[in-house]
Amino acid sequence: MEDQDVVSVHVENRIAWVKFARPEKRNAMSPTLNRRMMVVLDELEFRDDVGVLVLGGEGSAWSAGMDLKEYFRETEAQGLRGVRKSQRESYGWFRRLRWFQKPTIAMVNGWCFGGGFGPLFSCDLAICADEAQFGLSEINWGILPGGGVTKVVVDLLPMRDAMWLTLTGDLIDGRQAATMRLVNESVPLDRLETRTTEVAELLLKKNPVALKFAKDAVRRVNLMTYDDAEDYLVRMQEACNFHDKSEGRKEGIRQFIDEKSYKPGLGSYDLSKARAPAN
Repeated sequence: MEDQDVVSVHVENRIAWVKFARPEKRNAMSPTLNRRMMVVLDELEFRDDVGVLVLGGEGSAWSAGMDLKEYFRETEAQGLRGVRKSQRESYGWFRRLRWFQKPTIAMVNGWCFGGGFGPLFSCDLAICADEAQFGLSEINWGILPGGGVTKVVVDLLPMRDAMWLTLTGDLIDGRQAATMRLVNESVPLDRLETRTTEVAELLLKKNPVALKFAKDAVRRVNLMTYDDAEDYLVRMQEACNFHDKSEGRKEGIRQFIDEKSYKPGLGSYDLSKARAPAN
C-alpha cells in the first residue's frame, strides 16, 4: 500500500492524471516512488480509456529531484549493487516515459530541481506555472548534474543557458523557462490545469497511431544525418500506415478531397468516421 501512496492516478475523459505524491518531501523521488512509477506506466500504456498522460505533482512542488537521504545515502550504504539497482529503477521509468505509447505532458506547478529534469525531458510537451521554479541544485552540494540531466539541458537549451544553470545552481521561474524553451508554455498557476487540459484535448483529436510515430521520430532524427533521417522517416510512415488499422491517412485525404469537410492546416480530420478504432 505504501508504494501506491507515493504516486496518485486518476483517469477522466481519456486523460490519465499521474502525480508525484510525496508533497511533504516536495515530491522528491525515492526508490519506492521510482518502482511505483514503472508499475503505473505499465498499467496505463495500453488502456483503451487513456489517450494522453499528464505528469504532475501533488502539493506545492512538481519534484525536488532525487531524495538525498533515500536515493543517495541509504542506497550508497548498500554498496555498488544498491547504487546500480536504484539507478536502473529511476532511469528505467524515465526511459519508459520517453518512449510511452501515448503522448505525454509535464504539468509543472512548482519546484522542478535536479533529477526532476529527467522526467521533464521524458514528457513530450511541458506546461508550467509562472510561479514554478527550475534549477540544477547539484553544483550546490558538490556533484555534477548526472543521470542524463546534463544531456537534458544541452538538448533543450542554448549552450550559455545550459552552462548558467549547471554552474550557478540559480533558479529560474516559469516565464524564464518558457523563454529558454525548457517548457512549451508558462501560465498563471490558477490556469495551469485548465491549459494542460486544453492541450491534452487537442492531442486527443489526433490519430493516436500517427502521434506515437511522430513523437518517436522527433526524438530519433536529432542524432541522424539528413539522408539517414529522410530514409528513416519514409520507413516510419510506411510502418505507421501498416499499424493504423483505421487507415487514417486515407480517411483524412478522403475527408479533405471528397467531403471537403476539413482543412489539414486548420485542424484534424474527424476520427469518428474512421473505419475502425486506431489502436
